[in-house]
Amino acid sequence: MRASRLLSVLLLLQNRGRMTAEELATELEVSVRTVYRDVEALSAAGVPVYADRGRTGGYQLVDGYRTRLTGLTEEEAQSLSLAGLPGAATELGLGAVLAAAQLKLHAAMPSELRAGAGKISERFHLDVPGWHRGIESLPRLSELADAVWHGRRIKVRYERWGQRKVDRVLDPLGLILKAGNWYLAARCDGTDRTYRISRIEELEDLGETFERPLDFDLARYWHEWSEQFEKRMYSRMAVVRLNEFARILLPFYLGAVGARALRETPAEPDENGWLTMELPVEPGESAVGELLRFGGNLEVLEPPELRERLAEEIRKMGAVYG
Repeated sequence: MRASRLLSVLLLLQNRGRMTAEELATELEVSVRTVYRDVEALSAAGVPVYADRGRTGGYQLVDGYRTRLTGLTEEEAQSLSLAGLPGAATELGLGAVLAAAQLKLHAAMPSELRAGAGKISERFHLDVPGWHRGIESLPRLSELADAVWHGRRIKVRYERWGQRKVDRVLDPLGLILKAGNWYLAARCDGTDRTYRISRIEELEDLGETFERPLDFDLARYWHEWSEQFEKRMYSRMAVVRLNEFARILLPFYLGAVGARALRETPAEPDENGWLTMELPVEPGESAVGELLRFGGNLEVLEPPELRERLAEEIRKMGAVYG
């Protein structure tokens, strides 16, 4: 553990130049006293590190010194696939491993490439979750990731829609991060299924391994499952009229479904700027709530029962607001 930290100190100084003891302590999540001891150990080992005293001082390496101790561990190499998703790496329990891997990778780069890589991280940041989303509690995520990686069979208690809880024995095949939400792809009773990880209440490692199916492709599976989920979710078709403002709102309120419906509509707006089109909607009351968000910028023409249900809800709102 200490050897790994000493290497991290060395690589930090090599990559960033002068750093204070406080900066090193913050980066490595240790005390300042520990940094002092680590620097002394590096000096005793022959590493040319020296300290500048004063308000602008700090530790730095003699100009031109570069270490070749940049070999990545297996975990660090694996974590580099999550380099663009630091939040996801942290949730999976790989945050510190990813940081160490990136540090070693930067140290191995020529100085001109290292400067360019630094500019990327300074100018671009990826934040996956959408606005107005709460942070899901995922205490089992790192356990699931471990089971997926090592091919271990698990038993879970899962809360299905409608608050019904079921027990399932799963062969976990992959994890998916979609719009800030984590999902598990797993084989259950010979069928590949998807589970939202925030709904897994209990998890037990059964102490068994399983043979991962050779024909399983996680990206293809998720693409096909997402298409089927979308069709099930938006299983009704409504005929609507939208003004220009509603057409702007459509992709924001209905996401890819609304954007695609608008893009594939062959009709053109009439002389007043209203466009008549078919729009996929959710079944039941969900469609009422979604369509009411458009206010007077959208009118439902068909089916008659959906139009009447909207009119009824609008009458209730009118009674409340007078």
